[in-house]
Amino acid sequence: MKAKYLPKFSLRIPRILLNKLEYVAKYNGRSKNKEIEVLIQKHIDDFEKEHGTISYEDMNRLHIE
Repeated sequence: MKAKYLPKFSLRIPRILLNKLEYVAKYNGRSKNKEIEVLIQKHIDDFEKEHGTISYEDMNRLHIE
């Protein structure tokens, strides 16, 4: 999906973490945004392995769009 169609999310983060994120992202050949996306996906995958797949019904129960 093209980036212009994706929702935007602002993040407040300490400068040292942002700098380290940039280092890791460059090391992995990614942008900071893509590196965060990869980390979030891995975290969700790990969560779902332990707790089961998060369904649309689960998200609706928590009023998540």
